[in-house]
Amino acid sequence: MSLQEHQARYVIALDVGGTTLKAALTGPDNEPFLRARRDTATEGPEAVVAGILDLVAELAAEGRARRGGPPAGVGLAVPGVVDEAAGMARYSANLGWRDVPLARLVAERLDGTPVGLAHDVRAGGLAEGRLGAGAGVGRFFFVALGTGIAGAIGVGDRMEPGAHGGAGEIGHVVVRPGGARCGCGQYGCLETVASASAVGRAWAEVSGAAGASAADAARAVRAGDARANGVWREAVDALADGLMVVVNLLDPEVVIVGGGLAEAGETLLDPLRSALAAKATFQRLPAVVPAALGESAGCLGAGLLAWDRSQLPHTPEVSP
Repeated sequence: MSLQEHQARYVIALDVGGTTLKAALTGPDNEPFLRARRDTATEGPEAVVAGILDLVAELAAEGRARRGGPPAGVGLAVPGVVDEAAGMARYSANLGWRDVPLARLVAERLDGTPVGLAHDVRAGGLAEGRLGAGAGVGRFFFVALGTGIAGAIGVGDRMEPGAHGGAGEIGHVVVRPGGARCGCGQYGCLETVASASAVGRAWAEVSGAAGASAADAARAVRAGDARANGVWREAVDALADGLMVVVNLLDPEVVIVGGGLAEAGETLLDPLRSALAAKATFQRLPAVVPAALGESAGCLGAGLLAWDRSQLPHTPEVSP
């Protein structure tokens, strides 16, 4: 394949969020050459799926106009429970869908284009593992601290989905038995204590500032507020307990911390490393590092997933 022919290849990457669809057309060098954002439909799961299909078709048309041909593949990153092998979006409370054959529907809309489907945090972990903070690392764990908490297990250059698509669900490890009720129905799950939304709620209650966020709590910690320090210590200690489960079960070389709470930087990571060190006995602890790709990780991971499904090379090659 000539350089010119290879550069004409591209994939569609789509990161489906509860409020926003983030999409890109990505070339063989994994660099997006077009980005798009749309609001996620709010009229029910059928409207969400219709919006996804329409956006994918729009992007394919734009790709043909720019690159002279159809996409080599499509990658979809979606929240909730995902059966990646079957291409099924099994369940998402935010989007309201259940058992949607999303990969098949997209492939049919694009006349059989190969489609890959993954959990959004697993897609973000794939990008961090190949392009970001986990590049060159043999085993890593990616944890996203946002509205909830989710994780992804990286082994080499692939992500481990588990037998039923549930690998990495650290947010639903019970770290405070008898604690606050979680949306999953259990009490004391990690995400009820250490997610960005949980920290924001706790700081709002302590400070009396309605609508306060985790970022507000972090600023108060840096300012030396004793009340904020108490909220922060509780969240960090719970997160360390959850990550010690990961250390004992998976023995990762690196833990990559992303999501909204990770925007606090060393205000979070420094005490987290100390808390892990205090809890370890015989374990060799992983390095704890910040995610490198930010909110673009999910879309970049979807692009990588699309290239994997297309079975075409990701980097330009020149035929002799």
